[in-house]
Amino acid sequence: MSISTQPLDQAPFHNSFVEELRGEIAPDKRPRQVPGYHYSRIEPTPVRDPHLLAWSEELGGFLGLTRPEERGPAVDALAGNLVTDSMKPFAARYGGHQFGHWAGQLGDGRAISLGELRAVDGSAWEIQLKGAGPTPYSRRADGRAVLRSSLREFLCSEAMHSLGVPTTRALSLVATGDTVVRDMFYNGNPQEEPGAVVARVAPTFIRFGNFQMMAVAGELDNLRALADYVIQHHYPELGAPSPAVYMGWFEEVCRRTAVMIAHWQSVGFVHGVMNTDNMSILGLTIDYGPYGWLEPYDPDWTPNTTDFASRRYAFAQQPQVALWNLYQLARAIVPLVAEPEALRQSLDQYTATLAETRHAMMLRKLGLSELFPVEDRALLEALPEALAGAQVDMTLFFRRLSHTVPALLANPEKQAALFGEVLAAASYNVSPEGEQALLQWLQQYAQRLQQEPASPEVIRENMLSANPKYVLRNYLAQQAIEAAEAGDVSVLNRLMEVLKTPFAEQPEHDELAAKRPEWAREKPGSATLSCSS
Repeated sequence: MSISTQPLDQAPFHNSFVEELRGEIAPDKRPRQVPGYHYSRIEPTPVRDPHLLAWSEELGGFLGLTRPEERGPAVDALAGNLVTDSMKPFAARYGGHQFGHWAGQLGDGRAISLGELRAVDGSAWEIQLKGAGPTPYSRRADGRAVLRSSLREFLCSEAMHSLGVPTTRALSLVATGDTVVRDMFYNGNPQEEPGAVVARVAPTFIRFGNFQMMAVAGELDNLRALADYVIQHHYPELGAPSPAVYMGWFEEVCRRTAVMIAHWQSVGFVHGVMNTDNMSILGLTIDYGPYGWLEPYDPDWTPNTTDFASRRYAFAQQPQVALWNLYQLARAIVPLVAEPEALRQSLDQYTATLAETRHAMMLRKLGLSELFPVEDRALLEALPEALAGAQVDMTLFFRRLSHTVPALLANPEKQAALFGEVLAAASYNVSPEGEQALLQWLQQYAQRLQQEPASPEVIRENMLSANPKYVLRNYLAQQAIEAAEAGDVSVLNRLMEVLKTPFAEQPEHDELAAKRPEWAREKPGSATLSCSS
């Protein structure tokens, strides 16, 4: 049965956030403190020549939307040039810890939400324009975004969804026809770049920082109203808000956050900026800035040049940072609960859920079932050090290992040769010591694999469904950016299509699953990035 669709400019918007929480109508767009409110009503600032660069067909269909023409009213709405009668645009007020330090009021400095659309299943989804112009929360910024960062966010949001990672989504990428001045690496070299607006989609964009802002400001009525809104709209299964329900809600936030982090660690994803204002209250990946995938496997790697000194948000630190962020959220909601100490139990639940989920996901990646819990835990705990020592590309290593299983089980005497092929395909500049350590681990793994009751073909297929062939490597995104800046969106479109089915072989696109080329190791945007966008 076909589902009828309509253009975005004709779709009816709902506005629960605006109608149920406390806000102001901003008198102007000048940056300022906004005490006492959850949000500011503010309209996007029009751009010169909005035109569509990319559109998510799957998400658009789910939202009941027709794909727009390159130019027209729907694209005007996606760029912020058109506000329809049912939209009530707003920018949310929140604070946050940035790199471990309280930063005070932050808020949506360049993101403006248009309201909510009902998807074909009846669920509500907030549409937010990132790069839509200044708001009262813009501080010293211009409220705009460059094509470079917008394309990366658009692509990665949808790529992560296809990987099965809990994430916000992206509906469209629109070029503005305007230029934006940015200093990409904050090194005194500002340049004009093409501007863009990405339409982000999520059930809500409320963050830990929304609650922190209310608590720090002593706005306890606003704090309670915000918690009640989130529970009623996004955790209705918990029941009517009460001190006990607030406790159950926080525990569920901890659980969802743990599952999200386990997914990140499973695919080798590094977020890069895990500030509390970048943590979704729904346990979704939010705010795609200087992200990256491990290539090679390095627990201390971060793609964010701003974080090079402390590596606070490096790959191996992500589980602990998420726990720290949850602790800050717990501190914020203390006034809502009867027994604040009980919040610690939920933090313990985060730790337990993360360990359990990561263990299950790693077993699946290795084609192992729950046969020997103690021995398998020891085997899995030894793997990260072995991967790091051999400098393997995490994505390639697990994918190649998946394909090797039938031959490995059929010809155990050829172990050394088979594992050598895996390392040759996946390693970057491996040392003899590192190679030997990983080979020793692989020998233990091969012995354990022999004990699996499933057939080699079934094990292989299960592993291939858990180990993607394609991820959005930074150098691939950079190639799409450079082509788009030159007016060619074919590279972007190809990447979009391939990343929709990252676990499929798609042999005609094999070059998109290759190791990072040497030229990309130091090239700006291809290995490391900054928060500049």
